[in-house]
Amino acid sequence: MKHDKPIPLRMIVFSALFTALMALGSYAVIPIGPVPVVLTNFFVILSGLFLGSRWGVMSVFVFLLCGAVGLPVFAGGGAGIAHLAGPRGGYLLAYLPAAWTAGFISCSGKTSVPRNIAALGAASLVIYAAGVPWLKIQTGISWERAMLVGMFPFLIPDSIKIAAAVILYRMISPARMHFMRQEDSRC
Repeated sequence: MKHDKPIPLRMIVFSALFTALMALGSYAVIPIGPVPVVLTNFFVILSGLFLGSRWGVMSVFVFLLCGAVGLPVFAGGGAGIAHLAGPRGGYLLAYLPAAWTAGFISCSGKTSVPRNIAALGAASLVIYAAGVPWLKIQTGISWERAMLVGMFPFLIPDSIKIAAAVILYRMISPARMHFMRQEDSRC
């Protein structure tokens, strides 16, 4: 098989770094119901912002694959296919389109704080849009209850994560440009 362009090693390394950060973030757990508050989604949306849509999705895919095959990378050290099929599965699987969304929106024009906030906000909405219905179906609770336990408690923590991600991205951007060549660009 002939490739037009070699896969940049730097992007593989950064993608692996974000996969590891997602796994570490799953150990920072605040149990508040069927879906805990974790830092994993912080690193998911940051991966889309930092790596772009393609490499952000790749890092999330590897994270989900690690968890599916039994590595303890899900909330509180959970692992296995049962986690992807259980009440939290919608949130976990939504990490893929969330990372893509963050990367796509942030790359769709000139980089700016408002664009990055919009990208991360949209990515968080993607997670809710898949997670809440999945939670409702898996647990048999009402829509109101699903939103009460699967979305509303996360709005403030996720807003804080979005703000922190935008600030961290702005702080890291100069170093990112130093380590990534133009052909490795996220966009």
